[in-house]
Amino acid sequence: MTAELDTASDTPPSAPQGLWPRLRHWLRTRRWFVLGLALVIAWLAVGGVAGPYSGRLAEVQKNDASSFLPADAESTKVSDLQTKFAQTQSFPAFVLLESDTALTPEQLSAFQAFAERIPSVEVPVTGAAAAKVGDFLVPGPIPVVPSQDGKAALALVSFDVKDIGITLADGESPIQRSVQEIRALEGSVETAGAQVYVAGPGGQLADLVEAFGGIDGVLLLVALGAVLVILLVVYRSPVVPFLVIFSAVFALSLASVVVYFLAKNDVITLDGQGQGILSILVVGAATDYALLLVARYKEELRRHDDRFEAMRFAWRRTLEPVLASGGTVILGLLCLLLSDLGPTRGLGPVGAIGIAAAMLSALTFLPAILVVPGRTTSGEHGRWIFWPGVPHVGSQGAETRGIWARVARLVGTHPRRVWVVTAIVLVGLAAWLPTLKADGTKQSDVFLVTVESVTGDEELAKHFPGGSGSPTVVIGPAADADRLVAAVKGVEGVASVVPTTDAPAGAPGAATAPPKVVDGLVQLEVTLSDPADSPQADDTVRALRTTLDGVSTDALVGGVTAQNLDVRDISAADRNRIIPLILLVIFVVLALLLRSIVAPVVLIIANVLSFAATLGTSALVFNHVFDFPGSDPTVVLYGFVFLVALGIDYSIFLMTRVREESIRQGTRPGILTGLSVTGGVITSAGNVLAATFAALGVLPILFLAQIAFIVAFGVLLDALVVRSLLVPALSHDIGRRVWWPSRLARAEQPVD
Repeated sequence: MTAELDTASDTPPSAPQGLWPRLRHWLRTRRWFVLGLALVIAWLAVGGVAGPYSGRLAEVQKNDASSFLPADAESTKVSDLQTKFAQTQSFPAFVLLESDTALTPEQLSAFQAFAERIPSVEVPVTGAAAAKVGDFLVPGPIPVVPSQDGKAALALVSFDVKDIGITLADGESPIQRSVQEIRALEGSVETAGAQVYVAGPGGQLADLVEAFGGIDGVLLLVALGAVLVILLVVYRSPVVPFLVIFSAVFALSLASVVVYFLAKNDVITLDGQGQGILSILVVGAATDYALLLVARYKEELRRHDDRFEAMRFAWRRTLEPVLASGGTVILGLLCLLLSDLGPTRGLGPVGAIGIAAAMLSALTFLPAILVVPGRTTSGEHGRWIFWPGVPHVGSQGAETRGIWARVARLVGTHPRRVWVVTAIVLVGLAAWLPTLKADGTKQSDVFLVTVESVTGDEELAKHFPGGSGSPTVVIGPAADADRLVAAVKGVEGVASVVPTTDAPAGAPGAATAPPKVVDGLVQLEVTLSDPADSPQADDTVRALRTTLDGVSTDALVGGVTAQNLDVRDISAADRNRIIPLILLVIFVVLALLLRSIVAPVVLIIANVLSFAATLGTSALVFNHVFDFPGSDPTVVLYGFVFLVALGIDYSIFLMTRVREESIRQGTRPGILTGLSVTGGVITSAGNVLAATFAALGVLPILFLAQIAFIVAFGVLLDALVVRSLLVPALSHDIGRRVWWPSRLARAEQPVD
């Protein structure tokens, strides 16, 4: 209890007479109340202005994989050179007519008429005049090619590649909407006994955009709903959980408006995955920081009669760990700027903005809204928000009883036994890490549900060479044209190779026309035997690059398969380069925060071991429970960023409190006190973060489902095992040396 009445108390001394003296006296004695009220009003204004932008982020997304590659990638160089051979580049969608029996002339005629009708199909635009599919196509007719077995016909719909990244007046993707309208007309084709599909890269893009359509609504509702349930259980109060939720929502609104304008002006890159992760990251982090502040506030309310005094102490004690943990995550995310891939590089600043907004909301709006409510008729000075578990001065907290007090006693009694057994279990789980398949998957494996583009591609491969419509492109010196053609034909997995000529496709003599030469270069269109997104096609492209290097070092291989291959190779290189850098950044932050070298080493080793155990467990689950086809290399990198950078939060929350208690009562007692007083809040924070990331699983995307499991399981493992048992037990066993080289390491007695 405070020794004297606080100037911001709810029962101020008698005010002087006169209007202005009374006003000055009121402001002076209620300054903390006025500040809190001003902050609440300011955040309400932010929410009102920025709130709508959470639903508009889809307008500034870029989901074109080719634009994510760096300029020096081989496939990017080919894409740039292709503009010399054609005025416009195409992005194909395959309209496939398929039957179990030979197609009749009537069916082929009806399909031909359907293909000719496609450019005139209207694309409705909300709030604007309707467009036509033809507005987004490369000029020219839509060719229809029958298969050799006579059971299928393929219409190649060539979208203009520049339309991939733009949006219509209503914020929708023109390619996605065009594919949607073409599919709506499939049933109108008089092809009894045959089936029509829209597949290929255009169909996949449309299905991907539709899958990410749940980000704006379902994902956020699921995440907030899960958080609300957990908070109701944690606080057993009908008021505080909603205040915490408001804090998270305001943080997301602020982050969204900043990200929207930066992405709109091409300062950063935002894709569908980044948008989904932003929502989850902000809600989870804002709630974690809120839990820490509220827990410390309740603790201080048991020591101070005045709620403003209690909040000042709680805020000061919370400021350092929140800034340290948030700063660690921000720096870790900004390390992604070193990535050579657009989506990964874009996630760095997007996530950093989200974490900064979460910190700002938790440290300004939340403390203000917690203290602004005044006394009730029963005389409760703002404590009524915790009803029915109102913290009174002198009451005992959970640190003196309950499960975490018992865990602290276990750690204090058998520290070495606890950390050795825990480490052995984690190493056992980590032993399965080599079985994690993280060398890439097919594009068709992106979806966890059946979509038309995947089904259509499977049917296409039954009747046409797998690479039909998505040729691999070779560009090389015209002087070596014949040798390049011969070398390409000799590579296993190549179905055909055709030089680009000036003769129109299908014109008499087109097949024998000389290659088109531009700036001393020729272009070859190579059709692969396997589907363009298959591992076999990747192997063929690798073989092509190796073989052609022996013909001419200036020969380049590009196209859809080459782009996908380059993305995976660069992802693996990013992972190997960025992960060590993140570890170095975390070590520096921890060393500065804890004024120690030994403690940061202990924390990093513990978190890396936790990460390895998480990936080992994930390998078991992905391979034998979910039967996933594999993982993308970025899954490991993203999982590391979120688990190690976010997971270190809990160790920071623990060790900052341990250091505070160690100064007062010595290292080993301080470890046990710190563990018992932070156990409940850190466990709750872990449950919240795990629940929010698990919400990513509602989107039927393989990458997000894997990230959801890895982060949710890893956070729980870190909060319940690593932070609760391994770190405190190992630190207790090391003793005061854990603080070396600070003076805490030189004296077991409390430090004044």
